[in-house]
This record gives sequence, structure tokens and C-alpha cells, in this order.
Amino acid sequence: MLYNKGFLFLLFLWVSLLSTAQEREYVLLIHGGAGSMTALEGEPKKEVIYYSALDSALTIGNEILSSGKDAIEAVVAVVTYLENNPLFNAGVGATCTTEGTFELDASIMDGRDLSAGAVASVKHIKNPIMAALAVKEKSPHVLMVGTGAEDFARDHQIEMVSDNIYFATPKTLKWIEELKAKSKKNGTVGCVALDKKGNLAAGTSTGGTANKLKGRIGDTPLIGAGTYADNNSCAVSCTGHGEYFIRHVVAYNLSARLKYLNEDIEKAAHHIIHEELSPHAGMGGLIAIDKKGNFTLPFNSPGMFRGFVYKDKDGLHRAVGIHP
Repeated sequence: MLYNKGFLFLLFLWVSLLSTAQEREYVLLIHGGAGSMTALEGEPKKEVIYYSALDSALTIGNEILSSGKDAIEAVVAVVTYLENNPLFNAGVGATCTTEGTFELDASIMDGRDLSAGAVASVKHIKNPIMAALAVKEKSPHVLMVGTGAEDFARDHQIEMVSDNIYFATPKTLKWIEELKAKSKKNGTVGCVALDKKGNLAAGTSTGGTANKLKGRIGDTPLIGAGTYADNNSCAVSCTGHGEYFIRHVVAYNLSARLKYLNEDIEKAAHHIIHEELSPHAGMGGLIAIDKKGNFTLPFNSPGMFRGFVYKDKDGLHRAVGIHP
């Protein structure tokens, strides 16, 4: 059979589009931090409380994505919910510095145009992820810190809290009183999403590592380290020992492995988490979705609060977990 050049071009174009087609209608992943999970040992009722919180976050994200709204909107809504939940180390419930104060960080990135925003070391912004979104959408900058970030947030009507102690819970107050914060951790929160239009987004928020020095900033507000999203590769949110995630530029590292090595997302993430990092030098994990809707949630710590929801031709799928 003979084919003309026009037909061959159309056939090639059709095959190319088919090979990059989105395999799931939409996908949303969440994490609530990775670590030793010793506080949950022998405490099944506590695990149920965490499962319920994670499931509520999935419900929020699913409602947004199923209605056809953008991935960035779903990510912000989910992270805001997690910031308002005292179970997690983000917003209220954040861990404290050696001085007994609370310094919060957050970042957001849109895979459509690589636009991003972040805030770091803020003490009076109720929901840092909202401030990060404002930096992305209403400023020429990517990262703002400290009082400058807070002034910017006030100017853009982001909700503030008058007293830094707002972020404390009875648990964190006990840490301060007993000076045992060094051995206590909650969990950084994050969300990544792929919407029906094929757009990716990622967001992460944290109170930082327990007993951190005043002014310490980890990977969460650093685009490429703790958060990254690119429609041409994937969306990533990280949690763990921030200093190592910065050194390995983990979020961008994963994106680069997909783009330049053509690795599948599970293999690339496994290499970074289990070979480049280790529980002794870079304990933690990540959540990531590629442009087709494939996803992975690896970690090298004893546990990680995590969950997913997605819709495909077979219907809706969702799950939450803590342990491997």
C-alpha cells in the first residue's frame, strides 16, 4: 500500500500525541511529613486520626479537580487545610526554634509557565501558602523572607495573626517548657496535582525542623529543592532532612532525570531517595506526578503520611497511608 507524505506526517503526529496523552483524567497526591513515627507506635487510635485528616485533604482536592478547576487551585486549597490542622508541622502546630518561637516557610509552583512564589521565616502569616501564591501572582519576585514577606502579605490582604504563639498547640508548648523539641517532630505538608487540562502544580509548607536555630531555612521554600513543577516533566513536593534535600536539589533533580534521561517517574524517584539520599544522610521522601498522570510516593524513613486520589476510565481511586 502506498502512503503520501501528508498522510505519513499526520500518522506520525497522531502517534506522537498518543504517546504523550494524559493517562488519567486528574491526579492529586498529598504528604504530611516523613520520619520515625515513634509517637504512633502502639497507638492505633492516633493513626486513625491522621488517616482521617489525610482523607479530608484528598476530598478537598478531589472536589476541585473533578469540577475541572486548575491544579494550582487544588494545591493551595489542600495545603491551606493542612496548615490549619494542628496534627502537622505547617501553620498551626508548627514546630519551634531553639528560642521557642515559630518561623514558617512555604512555596508554590505552576507547571504551565514555571511561575513560582515562596515565603520564608515568617512569624505572623496565618497561611504561608497563601502568601507564597501572592508572591507568585502579584510580585516580580520568587522568594520573600521575614518582615518583608509579612509586609507584602499585609499589603495584599493575606490573613495575619497578631501573636506568634497562635501557631502553638498544647503539644508544642510542652516541648518548649521541657526543652525537648530536639527529639520531637510533626510533619511538613505538601501537595502535587495534575488537572484535566494537563497542567501540573506543586506546593509545600512547613514550620521547619524541630529545635532549629533562629533564621534557619530548609528546602521547603527553595524552588528546585523542596518544590518544583513543569508541565514538560513532573510536579514534586519533598519532606525530610532539608539540608540534604537542598544539597541534592531533589525536586529539580527528579524533573531533570525525567526530561534528560527519559526515566520513568518511579525509577527516577527511587534512585534519588534510596541511592542519592539515605536514612542516615537525608531521611525523608517525596510525592510526584508526571505529565501523563503516573505518580510515586517513595520515602527512606520508617514512615510517611501520604495519600492519593485520581480518576481514570475505571472510576475514582483513593488511599491514605503511613507505613510502607
